[in-house]
Amino acid sequence: MACERPDNSGVPLSQWDCVELARKLVADKVVTSISPQTVQRILDAHQLKPWRQHYWLSPKVPRDAAFAAQVAHIIDLYTRPLAPWEIVVCADEKTSIQPRQRLSPTLPARPGQPVRVEHEYKRKGALNLFAAFDTRSGKVYATTAERKRQVEFIAFLEHVDRQVPAEITTIHMVLDNLIMHKGKKVQAWLAEHPRFVFHHPPVHCSWMNQVEQWFGILRRKRLGISDFADKAMLAERLMASVAHWNLYAHPFNWSTKSAAKVMAKCQVNLAA
Repeated sequence: MACERPDNSGVPLSQWDCVELARKLVADKVVTSISPQTVQRILDAHQLKPWRQHYWLSPKVPRDAAFAAQVAHIIDLYTRPLAPWEIVVCADEKTSIQPRQRLSPTLPARPGQPVRVEHEYKRKGALNLFAAFDTRSGKVYATTAERKRQVEFIAFLEHVDRQVPAEITTIHMVLDNLIMHKGKKVQAWLAEHPRFVFHHPPVHCSWMNQVEQWFGILRRKRLGISDFADKAMLAERLMASVAHWNLYAHPFNWSTKSAAKVMAKCQVNLAA
């Protein structure tokens, strides 16, 4: 029963919990009585947690040899020794970040009390954060913009171009297959800035872009409480957070072992 959707058993729920399973077992006269705690023990014995969910995506791109080659190429960028004249950065955009000004000030923690956040807020528009994560040092390059077009993306590239020392003659940039990253204006800019080399993971492989891991840290540490007066304040705090991160920047551990795990999974998919 736990391995079936509740709807298929005539119960109008999206997921089972121990209480609902116990009720259904009694209603179907499988047992005369059973407690949710007993259901919990039985489920634990079978390593079942039907109240949990995990999102997955049916791949639109075949997991074939070409897919494996793309994955291997990105892994090589992450794990091979780099020459003194090259760096590898992972870039993407965190979109539609809202300031959400609270109607009353957020109150700091007190003995016996957590941080208190006003439930009501005013919408103040939204910003997009463009960021690139250096895979070897952990340093982040970032800009903000109200829109997300080729124009804003090129402005971000120019920011990276100014920030990276001239002695670095090759900037490998890993980024997704968004049309904004491949448009005519971007291609024209790249033609004039040959030290930038774009690398695109396969479609639906955002987990291979290391800046996504950094976005997760930013979400927890800076955006966990969205309480900013306006977009200007949000932009200033985001840039301050980037500067703070860069003081203690560290890379993520993409070792040859983790790379081998990715490729092993890829090989399993190919065999299937």
